[in-house]
Amino acid sequence: MILELDEQQAAFQQEITAFAADIVAPRAPAIDDSDRFPRDIVAAMAARGLLGVTIPREHGGAGRDYVSYALALEALAHASAVVSVIASVNNSLVAEPIARFGSDSQKQTWLRRLASGAMLGAFALSEEQAGSDAANQQTVARLDDHGYVLNGRKVWVANAEAAELAIVFAATQPGSRGRGVGAFLVPLDTPGITRIAQGDSLGVRGLGCVDLELKEVHVGPDALLGGPADGFHVAMWALDGGRVAIAAQALGVGQAALDAAIAYAKQHQAFGQPIANFQAIQWMLADSATELDAARMLMLKAADARTRTDRPTLEAAMAKLAASEAAHHAADRALQVFASHGYRRGTLVERLFRDVRATEIYQGTSEVQRMVIAEHILG
Repeated sequence: MILELDEQQAAFQQEITAFAADIVAPRAPAIDDSDRFPRDIVAAMAARGLLGVTIPREHGGAGRDYVSYALALEALAHASAVVSVIASVNNSLVAEPIARFGSDSQKQTWLRRLASGAMLGAFALSEEQAGSDAANQQTVARLDDHGYVLNGRKVWVANAEAAELAIVFAATQPGSRGRGVGAFLVPLDTPGITRIAQGDSLGVRGLGCVDLELKEVHVGPDALLGGPADGFHVAMWALDGGRVAIAAQALGVGQAALDAAIAYAKQHQAFGQPIANFQAIQWMLADSATELDAARMLMLKAADARTRTDRPTLEAAMAKLAASEAAHHAADRALQVFASHGYRRGTLVERLFRDVRATEIYQGTSEVQRMVIAEHILG
């Protein structure tokens, strides 16, 4: 078995790795410290096709495969978890569902603008009572003579501080759970929408997360993505791709932590020699390297499956679970290697430790991934 990238994939990975190191990484500490959405970096990503990596060229995207996309997200996350998530939300959770489920008119209206970076998208699924239980949508879409009227509140909507468009999920048949949910393309300047700032988050600061309060928000029938009861399927389809993306993001953060720990272990001395000479340190580094590499194989398998099949749900869940937990372990061990030198605000490993924790929570917690995997293997 030969596992290697083709020439185009390798060249793209090299290009984005250089961009991440030269442009993104120097900005990462300030993004975290200020908690400000990095609009300049988003513009730079757009210029390199990173906001529509998998979107077909005829709709303004780069037309690349999912492996290339995942490699790009990992490279971005090695420099900044925040920047990687911004790109993945626009790609996996907004542009891709429109490309897959949108009408010709919806594609013409939104897709080229999203893929080119002329506008940014957000994905409004989560609610206070609809996180892991995403089918329990309390936001309601009421049918009227002109379309639908939306009322409810969405929480932790990434990108929404800067986004112009959101896919908003709402119950079209309240009480029917996943069988009665619609997905709506809603411009965020529509009257009745209020963006409410979130509290200070532990990590991935600068992601532009806000709550969206919707009060009598009127949208036309053409805002519906798919049918009035197709929204839950749209969301789950999008999350298959999103979980591959989060696996890639986690691996980027975990690899950055391991790289930092290796460099520090080689130069920091204790008892008259580099701490890399001590078996206790060596074993931590060896475990992290092994776990990350194994998770990377699952991530690449899931990315390839996303290119080849419509619903790689099992592969995506396995990849996200393995990568997020491997990356968490790598960041934790890196902090242990740095010891007091890393355990202070403003250090690289401190930021990585905070950022990586989110990968076990958003787009389905590790517990949800285990539920998904168990459902598939048990039949």
